[in-house]
Amino acid sequence: MRRSRTRALVLALLAAAFVGYALLLWQGPWWLDGDRLRPRDLQPADGVVITGFRTTLVALGAGAVAGAGLYYTDRTLRHTRDRDREQAELARDGQVTGRYVEAIKLLASERTVERLGGIYALERIMRDSAKDHLTVVEVLAAFVRDQVSVSPDTELAPTRLPEESVQAALTVLGRRPPLEEPFRIDLRRTDLRGADLQDARLERIRLGGAHLERANLIGAHLEGAWLRDTFLGGAWLDRAHLEGAVLRGCDLRGASLKQTHLAGARLVDADLSTAVGLTPDQVAEAVLEAGTKLPPAVTASRMRATS
Repeated sequence: MRRSRTRALVLALLAAAFVGYALLLWQGPWWLDGDRLRPRDLQPADGVVITGFRTTLVALGAGAVAGAGLYYTDRTLRHTRDRDREQAELARDGQVTGRYVEAIKLLASERTVERLGGIYALERIMRDSAKDHLTVVEVLAAFVRDQVSVSPDTELAPTRLPEESVQAALTVLGRRPPLEEPFRIDLRRTDLRGADLQDARLERIRLGGAHLERANLIGAHLEGAWLRDTFLGGAWLDRAHLEGAVLRGCDLRGASLKQTHLAGARLVDADLSTAVGLTPDQVAEAVLEAGTKLPPAVTASRMRATS
């Protein structure tokens, strides 16, 4: 209804403009220079003035029509481009959705090679489509939890490396594009013993109750991570970034902490009594709270410094 009214108004304005232009073309010379032009019995001098005026007016009218034509053409082209872009976007979204569905099917397969294909297909989707980034991250985290979930009373088998598809999912999560994520990756209560997470980007991750014994976390980014009752015995954390992380009740016995960044990390009831490579300077940057156990050499050094 509103569009019909707008169209009627435009047509009325165009009709009024046409009538006004015709009147100006017909009577314009006398309106503008009526004192000098004769109303009848025109002389050659009058014809020159009238012809010049009408020629100028026709030129202006032609220019206005040409300008209106260019404007209309430009609007039409813009509209066409926008429509083509929308259709291309819809087609692309449809393709991504199809790829996503196929990847999920592969992820649920019992065959390792098909699960690997699904994981790397999801990684490709995550890199091709920023809008699907968060969904893929949550799906991969859920896959890991589903495959290697443990409970506090679970009796773990002897130390082993993660199954190949689980390691692939962890690798993809660790090298995902650096986009803003409103949630924390949730890998709580998972068996990640011996996992290779070197240089992985796992900022703000939740690893409460996870088993990471003898995992390779060299250079990993764990800033702001939540590690409550996390098992990190014998893990390699050399040059890892734990700034602002919360390590509550963590078992770090035998873990390698050479050049580990602990600025602002909160150590609560954490056991570092046999950690390797930990220095008093590293400890000084952390926030030590009740119950935290440090290597004897570090404890002695701190006591000498305060005495």
